[in-house]
Amino acid sequence: MSAASKSSLMPILLQLECHFTWKLLEEDVDLDDLEEAISAQIEFLIIKSKTTNYNFLAYVKQLKGKSEEALECLQKAEEEVKAAHVDDPDRHSLVTWGNYAWVYYHMGKLSEAQSYISKIESHCKKLSSPSRYKVQHPEIFSEQGWALLKFGVRYYERAKECFVKALEKEPNNPEYNSGYAITVYRLENVAAKGSSGEDLSLEALRRALKLNPDNTFVMALLALKLQDTNQVEEGERYIEKALQKTPDCPYVLRYAGKFYRRNGEVDKSLECLKRGFRFTPTSGFLHHQVGLCYRTKLYEMKKVKNAPRKQIEELIKLGIFHFKMAVEQESKFTFAYIDLTNMYAEENRLQEAEDTFQKAFKMDHLPCEDKQWLHCRYGRFQQYHKKSESKAIEHYIQGLKIDKETHARNMCKDSLKKLIERKISRGCADAKSYGILGLIHKLNGEKLQAIECYEKAMGMEPDNEEYLSALCEMRLSIEN
Repeated sequence: MSAASKSSLMPILLQLECHFTWKLLEEDVDLDDLEEAISAQIEFLIIKSKTTNYNFLAYVKQLKGKSEEALECLQKAEEEVKAAHVDDPDRHSLVTWGNYAWVYYHMGKLSEAQSYISKIESHCKKLSSPSRYKVQHPEIFSEQGWALLKFGVRYYERAKECFVKALEKEPNNPEYNSGYAITVYRLENVAAKGSSGEDLSLEALRRALKLNPDNTFVMALLALKLQDTNQVEEGERYIEKALQKTPDCPYVLRYAGKFYRRNGEVDKSLECLKRGFRFTPTSGFLHHQVGLCYRTKLYEMKKVKNAPRKQIEELIKLGIFHFKMAVEQESKFTFAYIDLTNMYAEENRLQEAEDTFQKAFKMDHLPCEDKQWLHCRYGRFQQYHKKSESKAIEHYIQGLKIDKETHARNMCKDSLKKLIERKISRGCADAKSYGILGLIHKLNGEKLQAIECYEKAMGMEPDNEEYLSALCEMRLSIEN
C-alpha cells in the first residue's frame, strides 16, 4: 500500500481504545522490569482471565521492537477471551483488536491492520455507538485502569478514574472493585500522612474481598491496611488465610513478609520472603524487603550493649547486598537507592553513599514524591553524616518547593524548621534563615509568624525583592 494509505490509517488508529492510545509513556518505566513483572503475574496470579496481562505484555513487547512476540501475546489474549467469555467474546476483544491494528501498522502490514479496524467498526455499528471506532464498555475502562496502575505512581489518579467509570456501569463487578481498591490503597501510600480520606481503601478492600473471597492478593493488601490502622490481629488473620489458600503465590509471600516485619516478627518475615525467591528469584521487591529485615536486625543489634562487631558487620553486608540487588533488578526503585545509601553510611562508606545518591538523582522522569524523598534523605545525609548544614538546608528547600503535599514534603519542612530554629537559638541566623522560616510559617498558614520572619529578613537585607514581595503578599492576605 502507498504511503498515503498509511497516513490515512493513523487518524483512525488514534481513535481506538487500546494501550497505544492511552498515553502510557515509555520514559516513565523500565521496559525490562515491566516485562518481567507482567510475565510473573501471568504465571503466578490466580485470576479468571489473563487477557488483560497478555494485552499489556503485547504493548510492552512492541515498545521493545519485538513485533512477532507482541502478536503471540495477542493470540494468547484471544484464546483467553474465547475460554472465559463464550457468550460474547467480541465485547471483550476490542482492546486486543486495537492492539493488533497498531502492531500490524508498525510492521507495515496495513491490510491486516485495516482488518482489525473493520472488526472494531462493525462491533460499534452493531451497538449503534455514536463513534465509529469507540464504545463505552466497562471492560475497556477496567483494562485501561490496570494498564495505568502498572505504569507507576504518576498514573494512579487516572487509573482510579477509569475504575470509577467501570463501577458506574457495573458496581458489583469483582474485578473492577479489586482494581479500584488496589489503586486507592496505592494512592494512600504516597499521600501525606494524616490527609483526609486516608482510610478510604480499607472499605474498598473489604468490599472487593467480599465480592471475590478467593482473591488472596486483595486479602494480603487488606491485611497490610488493617495493620496501618492498628487493627493488627484482624490483619494477621487475613495474612494467615491468604498463605493457607495460596502458599506458593509470590505476591502473597512478599506482602506476608512485609506484614510480619512491621509486626516485629523478622525471622518469620525472612522465611516468607525467601520462599518467594523460589518463584521470583529476581524480584526487586523481595530483595528490598529482605534488606529491610536485615536493617531491622541491625538496629536491634546496635541496642545491645557490647554487641559483637562481627555480627553487626555481617548484617550490614547482607543489607547492602540485597538493596544493591533491588536497584539492579528495578532501575527506578527510589526507596531501594535510599536504603542502600543509609546502609553504606552505617559502615561509614560515605563516598559510596554519595555516589549512590548522585546515581539516583540522575534518574529521569521520577514522580514528585520520589524526588521529594531523595531531597529529604540526602538532606539528612548531609546534616548527620557529612555535617554540612548548608547543603542539608539546600536539599530540604528543594524538596519543599516541589508543590505536592506528601509525607516526604512534610518531613523536609519539619527538618528544615528545626535546623533554622537551632541556628537562630545559637545566634548565627542570617536574612536567609529568617526568609526560610517565613516560608515555612506561610506554608503552615501561620501568617503573623511569617510576617514577623520576613520583617526580620528585610531588616538584614532591605533591598531583597524576594523578602519584600513575600512580606507584601502576607500583609495583603491579612487585610483581605
